[in-house]
Amino acid sequence: MNPVIQSLFDRKSVRAYTDREISEQDAELILTAATRAPTPGNQQLYTILRITDPELKHRLSISCDNQPFIEKAKLVLVFCADCLKWVNAYKAGGCAPRKPDVGDLMLAVCDANIAAQNAVTAAESLGIGSCYIGDIMENIETQQDILGLPKYVFPAAMLVFGYPTEQQKAREKPARFDLKYIVRENTYHELDDSELKEMFTERIGDRSFEDWMKAFCERKYNSGFSREMSRSVRKVIDSFCD
Repeated sequence: MNPVIQSLFDRKSVRAYTDREISEQDAELILTAATRAPTPGNQQLYTILRITDPELKHRLSISCDNQPFIEKAKLVLVFCADCLKWVNAYKAGGCAPRKPDVGDLMLAVCDANIAAQNAVTAAESLGIGSCYIGDIMENIETQQDILGLPKYVFPAAMLVFGYPTEQQKAREKPARFDLKYIVRENTYHELDDSELKEMFTERIGDRSFEDWMKAFCERKYNSGFSREMSRSVRKVIDSFCD
């Protein structure tokens, strides 16, 4: 297996870091790698915010579900889906652009996340761990205030980076579902109950499928943070429609 594929297989989320700083050269490499990601029409529909202010890192650690490791990270990046930059450029060029719509938002979110994954891959190649912070999409009013985000700019992803501790290096990567449950040929196949139960066999251990699923549903899908994320995203979508 070549080193790139091996790196993709080995990479796992890292939430505890050593005191070692990330050099400016490596930080710039990570950022440059992000900007080399595939992008629709070579538009780069994102803006990357590098958070260096300790107070802002602290506020983000609180607004993103009170996770202290965020402010301890050596590099913090927020990937914003940016539907404003090109509209302003069109206006500057004498065009009459339409108002950004939800399709533009979805395209920009995808673009931002593709760039973010390039940053993750680059960091991994340098021995630097990373963790996605999905909570950046919650509490949208607070995030807009912290980051100074105008209308048509949405925080699609946040990444925190640092050199992993020995415990983090030794931690086993969670297993992923078998390909047969994820990859279908040509058309969609809706898994029936027996296939779903089989898919989760390795994850549930000695527990019953029903007990495991009820606990996970309450902890994740029906949770307060999940509902808050939906509220925040809905508010942003509504702002594109008003």
